[in-house]
Amino acid sequence: MLVLTRKLGESIAIDDHIKITVVQIKGKQVRLGIQAPKETKIHREEVYSAIQDQNKVAGSAPADLDVSKILKG
Repeated sequence: MLVLTRKLGESIAIDDHIKITVVQIKGKQVRLGIQAPKETKIHREEVYSAIQDQNKVAGSAPADLDVSKILKG
């Protein structure tokens, strides 16, 4: 893991397309601004983990599952 120190208003560049800026520091929280191409998926880690878990569940569903019955509720 690369660990970098940045102050308020300073940035980190990733390749030519992604820029991460320290926008606010408040107590133990740091607010980051991220500039990236729209097609770049950016998630908080806990959200990304939940998406991955849901994808695993969906991938293990039976092939003959009738999704229309689930959607109708």
